[in-house]
Amino acid sequence: MSGALEAVRTRRSWSKVTDEAPTHAELLTLVSAAGRVADHSSLRPWRLIELRGADRERLGKAIAKSEGDKKPSGKPLRAPLLIGVVASYRKSKVPRWEQEAVAAGVAHMLSLLLDDAGWGVFWRTGSYTRSKAVAKAHGLKKNEELLGWLYVGGKPPRARIGRRKAVDARAHLSRMPGKTKYRDDATTRDAGTPGDGDAAQA
Repeated sequence: MSGALEAVRTRRSWSKVTDEAPTHAELLTLVSAAGRVADHSSLRPWRLIELRGADRERLGKAIAKSEGDKKPSGKPLRAPLLIGVVASYRKSKVPRWEQEAVAAGVAHMLSLLLDDAGWGVFWRTGSYTRSKAVAKAHGLKKNEELLGWLYVGGKPPRARIGRRKAVDARAHLSRMPGKTKYRDDATTRDAGTPGDGDAAQA
């Protein structure tokens, strides 16, 4: 079994973490690797923002402002490091949704790499991610949107490891409809397939 498969199978979200956090230098190594996700036209339509210390308090105030609360939100203080995930849309033939998918892919990959490196990670979102107050606090440009934050910290040593229900791959993986016999299981579909002289196009 490959290391990547084992890392994916054993990952979990950590809603509670300790006050330890990876350094900026450690993050650079992981972000460089996470950025290798599939990226149509290599647009790099994403960027990440580190929030540490008082940065988290400023975010708490911005969240409160967006929700009409007088008291700053304490949510950003639940981890020593928050990583804002930003979709930075480029002018391109590549559609906006596809560029956002790349940014989300980087976040997922980074969360996996952080978990594999021994850090606890939890991806948090909320309606306020698209609020003007929160966008301003992050210094977002007109072509950018915040997708949420990766809350990062140390894994509690005595935390109870919860069991996630296994995914039934058969319920999510199927073949395209059509009358085709496959060599692996000789499955037959209903519709016709191109003859030998037909050009098959994707």
